[in-house]
Amino acid sequence: MKDLTKRKTEDINVNGTFEEVLKAQMNTMKEQENKSIYKSLAKFQQECPTIHKATKGYGYTYSDLPTIFKVINPILAKNNLGFTQLINDNSIETILFHTETGETIKSCTAIPQNVALKGMNDFQVLGSAVTYLRRYALSSMLGVVTDKDIDAGGEQLPKKKTITDADFNRGVEKMETSAFKKLMQGYELTDSQTTTLKTL
Repeated sequence: MKDLTKRKTEDINVNGTFEEVLKAQMNTMKEQENKSIYKSLAKFQQECPTIHKATKGYGYTYSDLPTIFKVINPILAKNNLGFTQLINDNSIETILFHTETGETIKSCTAIPQNVALKGMNDFQVLGSAVTYLRRYALSSMLGVVTDKDIDAGGEQLPKKKTITDADFNRGVEKMETSAFKKLMQGYELTDSQTTTLKTL
């Protein structure tokens, strides 16, 4: 009985040691794998040139996405790297991945809401914001330079205020017509308010 108990105790000790060794080896492998993507990224950064094409924005010049992709994609592939950018609700998620180890680096960039750009409707503003943020999120993650300034790609305007029907009607009744029309240029009017303003 004592011998059997001793063997069982030894078995438990051996199994415990094996599990600890296995866990340590897995942690070491994980640490080594975690270094792969950063090592590849560092090599990429050493090889990637400054990317600049004189595409003009408002007071700055930059490289557009096709120009950036043309430069970075071959260098990324050479260093076992790839990326994807996903629109997730009101944000853009940029994911850099290592093609051999599956490691990833992720960042999430919020898409600004209620922004107006001169000469653009809401859908054009969204498209411009997505393109702009994709370019800067990717450039930031990879550590590459793609422009000569950091201004936004459009002349940002404040979102117009709204006015209640009660205040609008008081203005119609009490203000001089030309002054009231000029004041209303700073407001986002409803269809009925616009129709009323045209009849004044």
